[in-house]
Amino acid sequence: MAAAGVATVGALAYLSMESVDANMAADGLHAPVYPWEHKKNLATFDHAAIRRGYQVYKEVCAACHSLDRIAWRNLIGVSHTEAEVKAMAEEFEYADGPNDVGDMFQRPGKPSDYMPRPYANDEQARAGNAGALPPDLSLMIKARHGGADYVFSLLTGYQDPPAGVEIREGLNFNPYFPGGAIGMARVLFDGVVEYEDGTPATTSQMAKDVTVFLSWAAEPEMDERKKMGMKALALLAVLTGLSVYLKRHKWAGLKTRKILYK
Repeated sequence: MAAAGVATVGALAYLSMESVDANMAADGLHAPVYPWEHKKNLATFDHAAIRRGYQVYKEVCAACHSLDRIAWRNLIGVSHTEAEVKAMAEEFEYADGPNDVGDMFQRPGKPSDYMPRPYANDEQARAGNAGALPPDLSLMIKARHGGADYVFSLLTGYQDPPAGVEIREGLNFNPYFPGGAIGMARVLFDGVVEYEDGTPATTSQMAKDVTVFLSWAAEPEMDERKKMGMKALALLAVLTGLSVYLKRHKWAGLKTRKILYK
């Protein structure tokens, strides 16, 4: 009877599923797991890679993708100096106001401003990308299954479709993208960016750097959180040792005493 009950519950659970799809193309090829340095418990972000990744984002990705949750000041002390950030922000014009007569005006950017969008609104973004809306990249690492592994694999996974697979005009084959057909064309090619520090700008290097940058953008507080965690663990270790000592000190006399009855 118990076995029949388990089988009934399993059958009901199976039938309650909206869809059962065993086709890998539906969800995309699972990305390999890469040994990202910043994922280690005692490691921090590679700040040189963050700087290079921002350069890739600025020169390649920013043409279509926004970074709404990152302000210029977030880069200070992470990948750029304060003077560099001020100079980069001033390259863009921001709407401000109203002024004394009630009019809006344009002013140079400040470190407190958020990074500008490539398009004024979603409709303009769709019109410029054949109807597809380029997603914001601020939380992209957290928003996709596989995180950094998925983004790196996607950027380096463009290839010709295999025999028997037809890709509609205007789309590109990438096995890591759900369905295999992605509207974004391959954008990273060897040498498309010239790094300031002389690092060879291979496709995989640029994909790695921009992935590290986006990982930082999704969790800019990660380094501080790990530092605080280590301090908390050290404090807990001291308090644990102190509590053990006090417990033994208080109870040693009671546990070792002898009671004599006459």
